[in-house]
Amino acid sequence: MNVLILGLNYAPEPVGIGPYTAGTAEFLAAAGHDVTVVCGKPYYPDWRVQESYRRSGVLSSIESGVDVRRVPIYVPSKPSGGRRLIHHASFALRAYPEMLRAARKKRPDVVMCIAPSLISMVAARAIAWMFGAKVWVHIQDFEVEAAFATGLLKDHGLIAKAARSFETWCLKAGMVSTISPQMCAKLRDLGVPAARIYEFRNWANIDNIKPLARPSIYRERWNITTPYVALYSGNLGNKQGIEIIPEVARLLAERRDITFVICGNGASRERLMAAAEGLSNVQFQDLQPVEMMSDLLGLATVHLLPQIAGAADLVLPSKLANMLASGRVVLATAIPGTGLAREVEGCGQAVAPEDAAAMARALVSLLDDEASRLAYGLAARNRAEDRWRRQSILSDFAIAFSAHA
Repeated sequence: MNVLILGLNYAPEPVGIGPYTAGTAEFLAAAGHDVTVVCGKPYYPDWRVQESYRRSGVLSSIESGVDVRRVPIYVPSKPSGGRRLIHHASFALRAYPEMLRAARKKRPDVVMCIAPSLISMVAARAIAWMFGAKVWVHIQDFEVEAAFATGLLKDHGLIAKAARSFETWCLKAGMVSTISPQMCAKLRDLGVPAARIYEFRNWANIDNIKPLARPSIYRERWNITTPYVALYSGNLGNKQGIEIIPEVARLLAERRDITFVICGNGASRERLMAAAEGLSNVQFQDLQPVEMMSDLLGLATVHLLPQIAGAADLVLPSKLANMLASGRVVLATAIPGTGLAREVEGCGQAVAPEDAAAMARALVSLLDDEASRLAYGLAARNRAEDRWRRQSILSDFAIAFSAHA
């Protein structure tokens, strides 16, 4: 089939949605489909277009058998709610003419739209209608509900009503996939028939991430001398709940046996650094190369995975899969019964969101109980192998895609 994929984020972005969209496109191409991707120029998580992609106009290339077309977009250096809307709108506007050119060159059988950015569904639906293609929507997170939960949009009034109506319209596609059972249930709540819903999980690089049986090289590189490390590695975005980590570090400042490492880049990094000012037990580091993932994640004694209360079933952090693959215990903030809490159950602990004292107590409990910590870590690796293996997830998806698209 001729497959046209529309997604804001793509490789070589190291974290977030980009690696999964690229992996999906490349797998479909390897399976014999003719795949074209229209995406934005890479900017995430730094919110700055990567230097080698700053040339003007559309940048086209063939990458791992995929025809990739990167369009110029507006990227705010300090993304606020309004600037984010302009950012997403700029992608939709710049992507449409490029999608039209791609569709005229190779008439698509399927148009697949990745959300975020949901607003680009206007372009995807228009192209699908013009060329008689089916539409497949893949939801990485529920943008509208997440905007309400994080306060980017007020959950009342005409704007809220319009946003929900737009979301309902976007979900009227031939197939709608998303990344967790709870998010599939959310789709049913939004009126999508069960027969049109497919669970397409993000994956972990199981074969590339191995539990370390030796000290991580980052201990020496970053001069970490404490026996324990509490690690957060990933995007440092706004409204993710990461602000709790400096609070926990401050509560445990008297303990000399633990270092908190916040490894990542993003919009909230400066604010987090300000919150941690004066704390000798906190380090900030940049994102590390993908090939160093085992050593980075193996640095952790405990992985920290904070999330705000309102977003628990609206997004499942993709970083969780790699945390589990590292064979280390996970400490999350999630309400019992939510998607994140269920994924962590048996592999770590979940405490109430935005409760630094509860997170500090749970962290101390894990640090002081080596037997439980090791048991959780073993269970984490086993779960990653059972549920998050790349090859099996993509193989199952390719079969479903061919059957339904």
